[in-house]
Amino acid sequence: MRFPKSFQAVCLPLALLILSVIASTTFAAGKPNIVLILSDDQAWTDYGFMGHKVIETPHLDKLAKESVLFRRGYVPTALCRPSLMTLVTGRYAHEHGVTGNDPSRLHAKRGSELYEQRRAQLISYISKYDTLPKLLAEQGYLSHQSGKWWEGNFSHGGFTHGMTRGFPQPGGRHGDDGLKIGREGMEPIAGFVDMAVKKEKPFFLWYAPFLPHTPHTPPDRLFNKYKDKVDSPHVARYYAMCEWFDETCGELVKILEDSGQRENTLIVYVCDNGWIQNPEKNGYAPRSKQTPYEGGIRQPIFFNWPAKLKPADRGELVSSIDLLPTMVAAAGGRQPKGLPGLNLWSNLQTGAKIGRKAIFGEGLAHDIADIEKPEASLLYRWTIEGRWKLLLTYDGEVAAYASTHPRTEKRPQLFDLLKDPHETKNLAGDHPDVVARMVKAIDAWYPVTERKVVKEYH
Repeated sequence: MRFPKSFQAVCLPLALLILSVIASTTFAAGKPNIVLILSDDQAWTDYGFMGHKVIETPHLDKLAKESVLFRRGYVPTALCRPSLMTLVTGRYAHEHGVTGNDPSRLHAKRGSELYEQRRAQLISYISKYDTLPKLLAEQGYLSHQSGKWWEGNFSHGGFTHGMTRGFPQPGGRHGDDGLKIGREGMEPIAGFVDMAVKKEKPFFLWYAPFLPHTPHTPPDRLFNKYKDKVDSPHVARYYAMCEWFDETCGELVKILEDSGQRENTLIVYVCDNGWIQNPEKNGYAPRSKQTPYEGGIRQPIFFNWPAKLKPADRGELVSSIDLLPTMVAAAGGRQPKGLPGLNLWSNLQTGAKIGRKAIFGEGLAHDIADIEKPEASLLYRWTIEGRWKLLLTYDGEVAAYASTHPRTEKRPQLFDLLKDPHETKNLAGDHPDVVARMVKAIDAWYPVTERKVVKEYH
């Protein structure tokens, strides 16, 4: 049957438009939006869902209850810049090269031409890798950076949208305008989500607010809530910051709900590194930030997508090194060759046990002694296998942070984390066979060629 030309002129474009809308909707429905929430300087204990008796985190508690939760999650490095670089590249610090926050001032005066050259070289390292935003862009995603970001302009990491202007712009060391998110509202994220929805595109959000990071300047209503519950005003302010961060997570979820995107959004949660508040001053206590002890590296990790993932409280070891391959898999994306982390996506959906024997990590100095030789700043290598954690100490340069890394225990340190989660008793002398086995595993993971163990373990 032939239709009149007038009918064709009206109906064919309409049919094409309908098909286009159906295809776009189907595409978006098949690709979950992905939201990565990153706390900044928060201990693994400091949430309601992790059992804290004072800090209130109702929004994260609700998300955790609805999630596949791993209470024994870890980050390989206990310092923000290398930890975030690991999240966006899926590589360990000794692989991606951004081992600390800044070039060492012992080798180049801050502000000198050499120092600035080294800063620029560090920022260039991200261009070597298929980053998470780049991999998601291949699947049609728009992406937005907000909060902490060290690697220059947001576009350097492959984000299509973002807040951080980045080095060498003023204040571009670790976030500039991006650090306003959360502390000064959520409007940039709300605007981005609205735009992505109108374009019918799946989206990725990097939400890394400068919370509960110092400066600890919570709203008075929150500080007043905690100041009479603890003996130290420094602790009270930190606790208030944790709840303030939680409130912003609630605002983020509401943005997703109001836009109609909550049911098709995978939310992933982790913190960049640990923090134990010093009750005597506004700073971190020993064996927390920058260190390879549980206070520095342990973090709860959860995956929340109520439409696809059945809530579960899992006991396996997971690492933030696993997050990039898992999120890319959820989006149906390409897995770069040689990623050291595990793709957990199938395990999350089926509940199957994760088949790994151990996780690994490294401690490197805040100031980078040699930006081309990671081992110059190597302080620790560690592994966790079941109940056991082995920590080896090295003679890397610590520069201005010697008090953070006293390295008074120069022998291997072995802890039974199930019996002693706060690592109070070194059991290495009682279990030499365990130490020997785990040393071999560490050497196979990351062989050291230059730096020496402070005291030989052989």
